[in-house]
Amino acid sequence: MGRLGHDFARPEFLVRALTHGSIASATRPDNQRLEFLGDRVLGLVMAEALFHADTQASEGQLAPRYNALVKGETCAALARQIGLGEVLKLGRSEMLSGGRRKEALLADGMEAVIAAVYLDAGFETARRVVLNLWRDRLDTIEDDPRDPKTALQEWAQANGMKPPAYEQTGRGGPDHAPVFHITVRLDNGETAAAQGSGTKRSIEQAAARTLLERLEGRE
Repeated sequence: MGRLGHDFARPEFLVRALTHGSIASATRPDNQRLEFLGDRVLGLVMAEALFHADTQASEGQLAPRYNALVKGETCAALARQIGLGEVLKLGRSEMLSGGRRKEALLADGMEAVIAAVYLDAGFETARRVVLNLWRDRLDTIEDDPRDPKTALQEWAQANGMKPPAYEQTGRGGPDHAPVFHITVRLDNGETAAAQGSGTKRSIEQAAARTLLERLEGRE
């Protein structure tokens, strides 16, 4: 994968990293073990980068930045950036259900590829690959990059309310690319809605962001 920035001396590591469970067999292992390892490699690289980037930041400031950089949505976005979905090895049913665009599969594949680089060439090479891919996000990470659902829940608790409730109020589109309609509601009756073709969680985040911006605009 040229866009990854690494030429594999042992391409079998990359092949395994790209192999989803839907096509795995006794002689063709899937990428789950690599995903496990890659998650840890990514975590160490991001923690180290954040630690050195802001020597005055407290643990409480570093933790949400770290979470924003290693979460599944970020890994999936970077997988799309390098075209990882196009080369994933999937079973027929997974391909027909839109597996190459699924957030979870892309995120898992990205972590597995990081592990493949690590096993092929060691930590320093894996670190370089990860930093090259994550560079823009590291440079622009917000001081408070909490996801909107977390921020809205904290706002509700600070105002003596129960956590926000999320309801799927509709669903359309084809099975392989469903469009979700999500409404978020607070105890005080405030609501906001969002719709889109991402994961349900991403649409919940969008609804939470809309409501949070409205609430904070009044303060």
